[in-house]
Amino acid sequence: MNKQEEPTIYGVMARFDTPTEIVHAAKQVHAAGYRQVNAYSPFPIEELSEAIGFHKDRISLTVLAGGLSGAIGGFLLQYWTSAIDYPINVGGRPLLSLPSFVPIIFESGILLAAFGAVIGMIVMNGLPRPYHPVFNAPGFGRASRDRFFLCIKSTDPKFDGPATHEFLIGLGAKGVTDVEE
Repeated sequence: MNKQEEPTIYGVMARFDTPTEIVHAAKQVHAAGYRQVNAYSPFPIEELSEAIGFHKDRISLTVLAGGLSGAIGGFLLQYWTSAIDYPINVGGRPLLSLPSFVPIIFESGILLAAFGAVIGMIVMNGLPRPYHPVFNAPGFGRASRDRFFLCIKSTDPKFDGPATHEFLIGLGAKGVTDVEE
């Protein structure tokens, strides 16, 4: 006998028609204690990311680490080749000639900073992700045109399916639906 499994819930999604409505709702959601919240809008809304408590990412640290490791690696490579591995005194210059090292130090720092930015962005965004559960929500295709969505994830400690559903309706949402995994 085959038993069908109940679909797992990713979260509860509310639809709003204006940026003002979603910002107001997001502030109330955050004030109510929900922290696992995502907002979707057709254009960036600065107040919205602040309202849901969006944290800063660590991409700048990965770029800094990549840049510093590239610069240090470029310096060490040049120092090793010119002073240790194959020391040749050309024109009386010292073996550790920092002015001639600067272009390579700069370029290797920029190269590894760019690699750090790309790899950090891919890892921190969880890419590649060809599928996301919110795409199953009714009307979510309009999130890139003229609708605003607020999703409270089921992983939130305060999440309670029916209570969260009623809470979002009370915020003036035009529609509230459960999002299945």
